[in-house]
Amino acid sequence: MAKYILFDTETTGNAPEDRIIQIGALVVHSRESIDLYDSLCKAPLEIKVEAMEVHHITPDLITDKPPYSQTAFAQVLTEFNHPTNYLIAHNIAFDLGMLEKEGFENHYTLIDTLRCAKHLLPDLPAHRLQYLRYALKLYTQEQAESSRLNITIKAHDAIGDVLVMKLLLSKLVALTQATYPTLNPIEQLATLTQTPVLIEQFKFGKYKGESLQSIASKDRGYLEWMQKNMELDEDMRFTLKHYLG
Repeated sequence: MAKYILFDTETTGNAPEDRIIQIGALVVHSRESIDLYDSLCKAPLEIKVEAMEVHHITPDLITDKPPYSQTAFAQVLTEFNHPTNYLIAHNIAFDLGMLEKEGFENHYTLIDTLRCAKHLLPDLPAHRLQYLRYALKLYTQEQAESSRLNITIKAHDAIGDVLVMKLLLSKLVALTQATYPTLNPIEQLATLTQTPVLIEQFKFGKYKGESLQSIASKDRGYLEWMQKNMELDEDMRFTLKHYLG
């Protein structure tokens, strides 16, 4: 039976040199068998103040902790590292990048709940995990699920975010079944993860609320400027290339 590993990291910051200081994960063997991992880790560089502001992990909390490579989760992640198993995160490129800095080479099939949410819920104004937590009323299910798994829910805490992600994944599976009734929902979520999102409407900037197609007609130069001068994610790069031909 396939393993489903949902995970989240907290880090010293968001720059290329930053490293993991907390890992939270659920390893789902079956509906009844779920292993929980929640570890603080010592990193080889200081935690940035901007990062502490978000996750509230201070240097004194990790001084006596082992490095990520010595955590129980690191061993389990390596043990199940095979394409028949699924590695799942919200904005998985970031968290997978953090694992790669620890020497991890991925062979899992990936599911990115952020990109899948963008595909399946295109009309929502945002797709951040905490936004989806409230927009989809996932918080109404949290108490029962957290009690069952003995998890405390806290925003920007690795294991708390993983529990919210687990509830989100269930919602995405249901949406996938409704949208693609003839397909295996987990396999389709993996396919959506590898498929860039065509963004239809601006959600920021001076054209917020307007369609990309209309802006391509009336202000093509603005899209060309964005393409050349802004640091864009893969979905926006794909979208601009589409509308600019």
